[in-house]
Amino acid sequence: MTNVMNQLSLEGKTALITGGNRGIGRNIGLAMAQAGANVAIMDLSLDEAGQKTIEDIKALGVKSVFYAGDVTVAENCNMVISKLVGDFSKIDILVNNAGICKNVEAENMSWDDWYNVINVNLNGVFLMSQAAGREMIMEKSGSIINISSMSASIVNYPQPQCSYNASKAGVSHLTRSLAYEWVKYNIRVNAIAPGYIGTDLTRTQLSTEWGKIWQEATPMKRVGRPEELGGIAVYLASDASSFTTGSIMTVDGGYTTI
Repeated sequence: MTNVMNQLSLEGKTALITGGNRGIGRNIGLAMAQAGANVAIMDLSLDEAGQKTIEDIKALGVKSVFYAGDVTVAENCNMVISKLVGDFSKIDILVNNAGICKNVEAENMSWDDWYNVINVNLNGVFLMSQAAGREMIMEKSGSIINISSMSASIVNYPQPQCSYNASKAGVSHLTRSLAYEWVKYNIRVNAIAPGYIGTDLTRTQLSTEWGKIWQEATPMKRVGRPEELGGIAVYLASDASSFTTGSIMTVDGGYTTI
C-alpha cells in the first residue's frame, strides 16, 4: 500500500518561489521546507522581511538562497534560473507568486497602471515558466504552481480592479495551456486560486468598509491566513498529485459557492 506521507515528501527537491519575501510566498516556502525541499526565494530585492524568511527556512534544516530579479524582464528570469541550476543542479518546483493589484476605476485607469498589473501578474508568470520549463524539459520532470485568484472567475465587490481580474483569468488559462503542452515532458502545471487572504495587499483594508463586505460575503465570515495555502502547495509540488495537472485549486472560504 502506498504511504501517503512519503508521497508528500519533498526531500531532495529544489523549489523557487517568486515574490517570496513575505505573505503567501513566504508561507509556501516555509511549508515546502517543512516537507524537506531546499527553497530559493526570488524578489526585486532582499529586504528585512525576506532576510527573516531565508533564516526561518534554513532553521528547518534545508538550504535557502535569495536571488534578486524582476519577473517582467526575460533576461532576469533566465539569469535566476541559470544561477539556481548552478547552485542546486536542477529546479524541481516553481511557484509563480509575484503579483500586484491596483484598485482604479476602468474609466480612470492609466495605460501604465493597466500594463503594470498585466505585466507582473501574467507576463511574469509566462516568462518564469518558460525559463524554468526549458530546464524541466531537459530533466523530463517538474511541477509549476501558479498563484491565480478567485478573481479569475468572479468580479470582486465593491473594489474596482479590472486589470487584476483580467490578469488572473489569464493566469488560470495559461496554467491549463502549459499543462497540456508540457504533459509530454512529465511537467505538471497547476494553479491555486485564493480568496481574500490576510497579506500586506489586503490587511490594511480589513477594518474598512471594503474589508467588512469581503468578510460578510465569505461563508466562513473571515479572510484566509497565508499559512492556509501551504498544504495545498506542498500537495501540488509532491508525488501525491502525480495525476493532477491543469487544475485550478480554489481556496476561498466558500466565496465562489454563492
